[in-house]
This record gives sequence, C-alpha cells and structure tokens, in this order.
Amino acid sequence: PSALIIAVSAGNQTQALPQCKDPVTEPAASAASEESAPYCSDSRQLRLVDGGGPCAGRVEILDQGSWGTICDDGWDLDDARVVCRQLGCGEALNATGSAHFGAGSGPIWMDDLNCSGNESHVWRCPSRGWGRHDCRHKEDAGVICSGQHSTLSTGWGRGGALEDGL
Repeated sequence: PSALIIAVSAGNQTQALPQCKDPVTEPAASAASEESAPYCSDSRQLRLVDGGGPCAGRVEILDQGSWGTICDDGWDLDDARVVCRQLGCGEALNATGSAHFGAGSGPIWMDDLNCSGNESHVWRCPSRGWGRHDCRHKEDAGVICSGQHSTLSTGWGRGGALEDGL
C-alpha cells in the first residue's frame, strides 16, 4: 500500500488523514486535477490557535514539519467556511484579518485565497500558490465558527497536545 492512515489531533478534533510514504512534489500545472489526486498535500494538518477554543482562532497549517499561517488578502466567509467545515466546527460566523487572534510565526503558506466554499480542504482552494505571498504576520487570517466554544481554560486555544509536542 502506498498510503498510511494516521490520526491527527487538532484541538480536541481528531481527523484521519492519508500520509504519503514518499514525499512527492505537487505538480504546479495540475491545479484542476488536485481535488481527485492523492497528493502528499493530504498529509497537511489544520488547526485554530489563540481563539480560546477549538473552533475559533488564527488558522494554521502544518506542512513540511512547520506550522504556518494564511494571509488575509482576499480572506472572506467562503474561505472561512471551508476551514470550519474541515475541522467539524459548523458554520463560519466571521473571517477575521489583521492578526485578530495575534500574529503567528513560521511560514505564510497561502495568500489571495479564493475558495468557493465547497472545497474539502482549505489548501485545495485557489490561491497565489503554495508558499507564495506578499504578506507579513500582522496580516494573519483567522476564523470564528459556530461549533464548539469553550470559556474554560483548557489549553485548546494554544493547539493542545500538538503544540506541546506530545
């Protein structure tokens, strides 16, 4: 078998994602077939941080061993809708910009997102190109979803066990 299934924890949400055995460079010219092809992009992980719960916060994506952010250029409710649905967090209530949930660190993975709102994963949305941007972390995008909200200090807003290296 060419793919392994691993369990991924995002806050308290667990999502099973296929992981490629051998890293493959995603062909740049095949954006149209991206939805059906099992690229290594499916091993990326998604989380929301610093929002006080698992369904609100700065949007971060793990790729190539680094957690990075999405720039707020063009960021809107259609983009946020994909993030909320991907995490099982219900409807998108707000698409925040200007580092509303604080500035992240690491790479800025996506910019100029233009999701239709129906994509299965946020990294399948049209954008400037993976890792291509003209942004700084003061432009990090965030979401507020209708799903689970927690007023308790559970640590979920900091990424939970994933960020603690467990």
